[in-house]
Amino acid sequence: MPAATSRAEVPNDLAAFWMPFTPNRAFKKRPRLIARSKDMHYYTPEGREILDATAALWCCNAGHNRATIVRAIQEQAAELDFSPTFQFAHPKAFALSARIAALAPGDLDHVFFCNSGSEAADTALKIALAFHNVTGNASRQRLIGRERGYHGVGFGGISVGGMVNNRKFFGTLLAGADHLPSTYDRERQAFTKGEPEYGAHFADELEKLVALHDSSTIAAVIVEPMAGSTGVLPPPKGYLKRLREICDKYGILLIFDEVITGFGRLGFAFAAERYGVIPDMITFAKGVTSGTVPMGGVIVRKHIHDAFMKGPDHAIELFHGYTYSGHPLACAAALATLDVYRDEKLFERVAELEPKWCDALMSLKGLPNVVDIRCVGLTGAIDLAAIPGSAGLRGYKALEHSFHEEGIMLRLSGDTIELTPPFIISENQIGEIVDKVGRSIKAVA
Repeated sequence: MPAATSRAEVPNDLAAFWMPFTPNRAFKKRPRLIARSKDMHYYTPEGREILDATAALWCCNAGHNRATIVRAIQEQAAELDFSPTFQFAHPKAFALSARIAALAPGDLDHVFFCNSGSEAADTALKIALAFHNVTGNASRQRLIGRERGYHGVGFGGISVGGMVNNRKFFGTLLAGADHLPSTYDRERQAFTKGEPEYGAHFADELEKLVALHDSSTIAAVIVEPMAGSTGVLPPPKGYLKRLREICDKYGILLIFDEVITGFGRLGFAFAAERYGVIPDMITFAKGVTSGTVPMGGVIVRKHIHDAFMKGPDHAIELFHGYTYSGHPLACAAALATLDVYRDEKLFERVAELEPKWCDALMSLKGLPNVVDIRCVGLTGAIDLAAIPGSAGLRGYKALEHSFHEEGIMLRLSGDTIELTPPFIISENQIGEIVDKVGRSIKAVA
């Protein structure tokens, strides 16, 4: 690529693109355009450098434009552009499945591919319902999520999700969904590094839902080990183990949504390993290809997979899938990405950086309007006090200031600043992020 000062083409009409999860009118008055990327940085069409403090959208874990991943995608496109995985397959889908299963803990041995975290969540929920059907428990149709949970934007995901704005516009959603309470209690957990000591008892609320609905009606519980999109809520110590115990007690499947936490974000291949809990399914996406090609999937325990392997050999066992499940370019990108994670020991690097990262973020305590800071792995969130009567406005102003004035990309959840950089970040760049975020917070005080 040319030097960062080269100018890329700038669109002269912004009207046609209806942007997702974006205030379109505000954006198009003052756009934040990105033209290229490399390692820890984006570059605007004018060539201005932007430090990526978000790994784009929790996904570019290995950094941007990594040569081996780019080369793998290019070579795959030249060799095999597309092959269906309905009734046919290509070798890399099997190779990647084996690599992912080997990384997953316990007997999470089988991988079903899709194209995004949203599809992964809906796939896991459908597998749960189908599993109970094929094992003679068809009455188990209820799905339980959690308040402040995010499981993508499919109808299944928003039904079990617990972020209000993602739900309220879309009617009654799936029947029979219910929710555990959020694990967050600012009064008792504020400014905690890692997992809070308080809050394991929130898992016991599942007992109340069992008493209300009866376990014979409940198919699965789905939770993020760390609730990410809502603003980085680490699980209280012991919470996930308690959920596992209750699910086992009542024959309920436990699904971990690891679309964000999977592939190293918390210092392990999967958060399930960090927390010593083996769920029945793990959903993944984002980091599996370091964001280069869309891909998602579900890792399933052996007994669930094997329950479907009945009847005549020629019969389809699960009537579910997507045209691009296991797309050749995505598989090539994922295999190359896993090589980078392994060869550069990036998961281990996250674990080593975590204490320094958390110390750096906590140094922002005491700045104007900062009401909480949370961190775990290589993630962090800073809650800002809302401007009275204008929820989300202070956060949006911080986002604008940080991009246009400080040259850094942040992510928002309302008035919460979320920080989730690529794993290749240097200690100096951690300091740079904290300095620029601090100035942005002061600018919107």
